[in-house]
Amino acid sequence: MKIVIDNKDGNVWDVSNVVKDIRYSTSRIGKASSLEFTLVDSGIYQDKKFNYQNGDIVQFTDGTNKVFMGYIFRFEMGLNGEAKVLAYDQLRYLNANHTYVLTNVTATQIIQRIAKDFGLKTGKLADTKYKIPNFLQDNQTLMDMICWALDTTLIKYSSNFVFYDDFGQLTLENITQMRYGFVIGEGSLMTDFTYSKSIDEDTYNHIVLYRDNEKSGKRETFKIEDSSRIKKWGKLQLYQSVDEDMTKAQINDLLTRLITAKNRETRKMKIEAIGDLRLRAGMYVNIQVARFGINKFFLVDECMHSISGAQHTMTLDLRMV
Repeated sequence: MKIVIDNKDGNVWDVSNVVKDIRYSTSRIGKASSLEFTLVDSGIYQDKKFNYQNGDIVQFTDGTNKVFMGYIFRFEMGLNGEAKVLAYDQLRYLNANHTYVLTNVTATQIIQRIAKDFGLKTGKLADTKYKIPNFLQDNQTLMDMICWALDTTLIKYSSNFVFYDDFGQLTLENITQMRYGFVIGEGSLMTDFTYSKSIDEDTYNHIVLYRDNEKSGKRETFKIEDSSRIKKWGKLQLYQSVDEDMTKAQINDLLTRLITAKNRETRKMKIEAIGDLRLRAGMYVNIQVARFGINKFFLVDECMHSISGAQHTMTLDLRMV
């Protein structure tokens, strides 16, 4: 493992030998990746030139893979001389609020526009293709705007994308291209797990879409439901608006897509495993637990790597899709 701090003034410090308690976290939706570590009072601290400040660049590699590149956002220290450092990748700058009024733009184009306006570096950005007719976002965070655009694309085109920072470059990738190459399960990395099925979160069997007709002054509603699931679970209703310019055929198609996506139990799994830094949030991973009949692909919602000395573990919050 290697961690370096770049002061942006020509000084680059390899602090790998004086670092302990590393935590590297990634999230699939709406959050920057973070790197936390403790600098111990020895070695490089004896060099009077050594310094670090908020905004300094931090790079984390494992010898083969480029894992994390970000910027120091917080550090704290005490009398024992040790300092705790927290760094975030570029996505942290998307917490800023702004206003955009755009028409006929794809989620990819929205990301490109925001990156240009806010001086962020981009890498590979997959073409999401679907053009959003009206992108009206007033005083919203940049991250919420991008997530809204990607959610809209998912509903319209059933195409799911993962937005993340790939070692200093904003990246957008189709989720089908992000598969972890190994099985996790009994006898393969896993040390513990919990598995749950729920209808308490994002499950709907009765969907109502509405739009306000300015000419008639009336509200039009469109419905779809699964009566068998209502009988089993009770009525779980989703109620939301649609664009005025959508045709009835488009609204009915949207109803079908929503009932297909939402009318099911949410299945989640939490895994404790031996760490592998190639695994991050947004990836598909094959989970196999033979005694419980589990052999399915799950989507990694959250991934936390913890490294202490020679011990490297990871905690995965997974969702079946």
